[in-house]
Amino acid sequence: MRAGKALAATVIAAGSIAGLLALTPLPIADADRSAAPDLSRFTSQQLTWKACDVEEIDKAGAQCADVTVPLDYSDPGGRTMTVAISRYPSPDPGKRHGIMLSNPGGPGGAGLDFPLTFGAAMTPDVRAQYDLIGMDPRGIGRSAPINCEWPEGFGLQSAGVDAASYAESVTRQADLALRCANTEGDRLRHISTRNTARDMDLIRAVLGEQRISFFGTSYGTYLGSVYTQMFPERSDRIVLDSAVDPARYGAVQMVQDMGPANEAVFGSWADWTAARDSEYHFGTTRDQVRDSILGLVRRAAEQPIVIEGLAVDDHWVPMIMFTGIDDPRNYGPVAANMRTLADAAEGKAVQPDPQLVKDLKFILRSEPADNSGQFAVMCGDRAVERDPTWYWRNIEAARAAQPVFGAFANNITPCAFWAPPLEDATVVDNSVPTLIVQSTGDTRTTYANAEGMHRALSASRLVTLENVAIHYIFGRYPNTCTYAAVNDYLRTGVLPAADMTCQAD
Repeated sequence: MRAGKALAATVIAAGSIAGLLALTPLPIADADRSAAPDLSRFTSQQLTWKACDVEEIDKAGAQCADVTVPLDYSDPGGRTMTVAISRYPSPDPGKRHGIMLSNPGGPGGAGLDFPLTFGAAMTPDVRAQYDLIGMDPRGIGRSAPINCEWPEGFGLQSAGVDAASYAESVTRQADLALRCANTEGDRLRHISTRNTARDMDLIRAVLGEQRISFFGTSYGTYLGSVYTQMFPERSDRIVLDSAVDPARYGAVQMVQDMGPANEAVFGSWADWTAARDSEYHFGTTRDQVRDSILGLVRRAAEQPIVIEGLAVDDHWVPMIMFTGIDDPRNYGPVAANMRTLADAAEGKAVQPDPQLVKDLKFILRSEPADNSGQFAVMCGDRAVERDPTWYWRNIEAARAAQPVFGAFANNITPCAFWAPPLEDATVVDNSVPTLIVQSTGDTRTTYANAEGMHRALSASRLVTLENVAIHYIFGRYPNTCTYAAVNDYLRTGVLPAADMTCQAD
């Protein structure tokens, strides 16, 4: 009775907030954006290159600059903002082919240092061909960052164990959206992937280049595909690592796809943990480990687990696992963190890993800053279902097959309470040559998502890393076959003759 009343009351209140947020100007019609804007005052700007004031970037010989861009590309004479970029020059300018822009994912990932990671996976002759360009996308990092002053750091969470917990989620997500509307105003609606793609093309022009190559991972693959759709004639060598299906990108379908994938990897983690029961004490079989973790979630719903003054409830216990099991090399730390939570729940003195404490401070206290920029992008890109009861039905339907992650993957997000996007989501359907790289067990952007990207980009080739559950490969997870395929393409601009399958080393 309590749970049902709580859900009903929250749905009514959330519906009122959604209605309030919807009272915003109607989106600008596509026809109003069809004429190419005059960007000459932006393309003629001279950049001031200087030290980035980040030790590892400066040590690599890179410099940073701020590029002035229109806030609203349909009104280039109006307000402006700056986008921060970094440039890692070719170590052998005589072999230089061009520039390579990049994005590390998120959305919401700052990217000034990203070339340090994927650039290290390039062979020396390939690295010599490119000036690598890092970028903090608009609204992120040093690029006029969105700051909604959220009391908690993360916009994604599990719906919890019952209707009362879900009601808490609905109230929280509506509050996060309202805080963004109140703190950022109409600027919020110009933080979108299509505008970031326009920024990329403006950066290309300012740097005096005819075309750009691009390396993106996770959300960065969606950004890359949107760029190829909007500016196909400006697209050079494109690598999309751990790809999003453009048709499923957003705060609903893309996240729903994570449920089965994470549940499958949870099974692998549970097997690994069960084989080490003498160390972690969650059980000697997969089912016993799952039951132990689900019991911990239920216990956290009844009484939050306190770690160094940070209260972890049923909304957050699954998220601690989610943030770690995207890489099989992290199974040990994840198991250790779950053991810490279980011991703390039993009243035992614990010494948590410093990284766990850091993660909890971000999630629960928004330290050092919140991740509201992530939702500014996702909510600004695609409208979602607004009815809280729709999400609740999906959550309940998913619990049987996805007992650990179904309540997360189907939960409501702040986008349900966001103002409508200014533009329709981009339909990606083009023949720009592109190399897609994907592991079969990816928990963030699933293999089916990569297949969707492959279909959307009809001239693409797909390199599959088989039987590995890793998200983001080139530069993160060494693999001889995959690395060779990426380097060969970046070296010659020639895609493999057919799709490829690689095995773990």
